[in-house]
Amino acid sequence: MQTDRSSGQVSGSPAAIPIERRALHEEVAGRLREMITEGVLAQGSRLNERVLCEQLRVSRTPLREAFKVLAGERLVELNPNRGAIVATLSPGDVEHLFELMASLEGLSGELAATRRSAAELDEIRAMHFEMLAAHARRDLPLYYRLNRGIHQAINRCARNPVLSETYDSVNLRIQNLRFRSNFNREKWDVAVREHGAMIEALAAGDAAALRELLELHLRHKRDAVLEELRALAQAPPRAAAD
Repeated sequence: MQTDRSSGQVSGSPAAIPIERRALHEEVAGRLREMITEGVLAQGSRLNERVLCEQLRVSRTPLREAFKVLAGERLVELNPNRGAIVATLSPGDVEHLFELMASLEGLSGELAATRRSAAELDEIRAMHFEMLAAHARRDLPLYYRLNRGIHQAINRCARNPVLSETYDSVNLRIQNLRFRSNFNREKWDVAVREHGAMIEALAAGDAAALRELLELHLRHKRDAVLEELRALAQAPPRAAAD
């Protein structure tokens, strides 16, 4: 499936629909976000302009503009001597960000439970079923995109643009960590069951229950991330190759 830039439509689909065209540097920034989220670009790694230009088939100008966008989102650090580097979060950063994110998720759920429409509930349920299928196939990238879409949809159901703006800003900084929290199969399975309970609470309009479930869900994510960080810190240094 490819995008026809002249018409703004997706070709190769029986139901091609128009899409909003974005500036090239925004498209590049979006692709880099996904690469950071999925760990293709690891925390602390230097972003090699030549390599990325070849991979993304763009010139240096839109790539550097994309770096500036990501720097504004605190996903990338711009260093005059080393160039662009993927931002690194300390255990303390993780604690603070997840603590705030749990509150934002909880408030989103509490408001969404009483403000969502029937159509929005149907859309979230549809994403949930697709997510379950991705989980059954162990397709983590697709699972995570659907998972992220569900959380964002719940946030939008809250009908609070200030909350959504804050939510998006904080959430961007921990996307890679939320993605990585599913590397443990047992914890991933628990997260899926938690999502099922969230959908039930949303459908029932149970604001208190949905808030509690979302906050617990984020605490579990935080714990999984911190456990991994501690394990990495305690691991013996790898021997140098001959």
